[in-house]
Amino acid sequence: MTTTNETQGLNFLQEVVEEDRRTGKHGGRVHTRFPPEPNGYLHIGHAKSIALNFGLAQQYGGKCNLRLDDTNPLTEDTDYVESIQRDVRWLGFDWDDRRFFASDYFDQLYAFAEQLIKQGQAYVCSLSPEEISQYRGNFTTPGKDSPYRTRTVEENLDLFRRMKAGEFPDGKHTLRAKIDMTSSNPVLRDPPIYRIRHAHHHRTGDKWCIYPLYDFAHCLSDALEGITHSVCTLEFENRRVLYDWIVDALIKGDRPYQYEFARLNLTYTVMSKRKLLQLVQEKRVSGWDDPRMLTISGLRRRGYTPASLRDFAKRIGVSKSDSLIDMGVLELSVRDDLNESAPRAMAVLRPLKVVLENYPEGQVEELETANHPKREDMGTRKVPFMRELYIEADDFQEVPEKGFFRLAPGKEVRLRSAYFIKCEKVIKDAAGHITELRCTYDPATRGGDSPDGRKVKGTLHWVPGNAPVAEVRLFDRLFSVEAPDKDETKDFKEFLNPNSLETLSGARVEPMLAEAKPGDRFQFERLGYFCADSVDSKPGAPVFNRTVTLKDSWVKEQKK
Repeated sequence: MTTTNETQGLNFLQEVVEEDRRTGKHGGRVHTRFPPEPNGYLHIGHAKSIALNFGLAQQYGGKCNLRLDDTNPLTEDTDYVESIQRDVRWLGFDWDDRRFFASDYFDQLYAFAEQLIKQGQAYVCSLSPEEISQYRGNFTTPGKDSPYRTRTVEENLDLFRRMKAGEFPDGKHTLRAKIDMTSSNPVLRDPPIYRIRHAHHHRTGDKWCIYPLYDFAHCLSDALEGITHSVCTLEFENRRVLYDWIVDALIKGDRPYQYEFARLNLTYTVMSKRKLLQLVQEKRVSGWDDPRMLTISGLRRRGYTPASLRDFAKRIGVSKSDSLIDMGVLELSVRDDLNESAPRAMAVLRPLKVVLENYPEGQVEELETANHPKREDMGTRKVPFMRELYIEADDFQEVPEKGFFRLAPGKEVRLRSAYFIKCEKVIKDAAGHITELRCTYDPATRGGDSPDGRKVKGTLHWVPGNAPVAEVRLFDRLFSVEAPDKDETKDFKEFLNPNSLETLSGARVEPMLAEAKPGDRFQFERLGYFCADSVDSKPGAPVFNRTVTLKDSWVKEQKK
């Protein structure tokens, strides 16, 4: 655990916690929360917040709650609730017995609202939502009082209770905090705190037809749960004054405080649940868990690991200023993790048939190869070797260009964990397309070395001629530009990358891959890291998703 004399390298939130503990604030307690709204699936930005909030609590021996901010029944669903819980647990965190909903507090929040009215700090406004917005002005236009601001406490209580009883249609009345219509911060110009919304709620059913707004429900939920450090993103910075005003008006004694950090902005993606929902609803992607989506479920299906996302959050750190993080940083995190943890395997994505003319017909050898070059604990496996094989079509050039050290007519290469082979003849179809290579092998080179000491520069992966067929999906960035939603005059969907998915239905994989279980991860040698698809892959009919290439090839392609 960090102590006060070990502050070097701490981020600003850790420094806040350190100082609070030093001064005895909150009695030394550290209690955070992760408060998503269940109106969509969580994305990579939420992963950063999850790691931050749960990580702070773990570091200082505190607690972190999971609270579902379900104050808008029109957009929320139990499917989203379940997906959020699944994602948090998958990332390696647990809320123990501290899963809460804002709807748990609806009765208490209503009582708080009545208390504000009785204190003369809230009133029922009968302006329409559009009129309220006009009256509040903006940063350059001052606000002006609502004509209903002078209603008596008795009038306000009567109207508010009738709102609760369902007497009025949506939008007829709004409960507003009574603060300061002349404030330089429009947030404090009598913000709405309760609205009428006749809608079925996923937890409370039809009990309520009025619902608290986020600004009112969130800070009071923090207080009711004993939260000490309410950590949110920078867009809520100018709302901190309202957070404090509501808490100060209604909470006595120990109270929560809000702190803001920079949200995650990542290249080649969007970080708005509203925009991600558009992609799903318009079927631009296959669903929330489409592996091209930067949702946690999409990343999981693509083959990302919990450790890689936690490492990514650690790499980018915690800041008070916004910045744009390169997608390559996220990909580096998963490469580093899978390089250590993923067993190796051989797959040929675009097969080219090879016939070894001097290999005995009908003979099959079981060649042993390591599952990981640096981890003996991962053991070895046997790969069948026979007269007919498949190599990558890209590993052969009939007229080799300069610097091409793979297979070519008259050239010799090494097959991984097998033999040296030499191309003797090229077979083509009537259209002139290469369909087969006739080669010879050197039986003295079993294992990949020649007794006479001759060297070859190229080592190729391969699979046997009876290798199972697999579908392989090659995913790329979902958008073709770094900031697809930067220009507000354009539809962000205009920048969708038409080449974000390439499906190869005729790939060949070594036999053991045919039995891969959904979610199993591998490094396909020389190709990248791949994961058996959690939805479509079945034993005997495998489907693999490319998680990431072995090297960052995007920069090179962009330069081209």
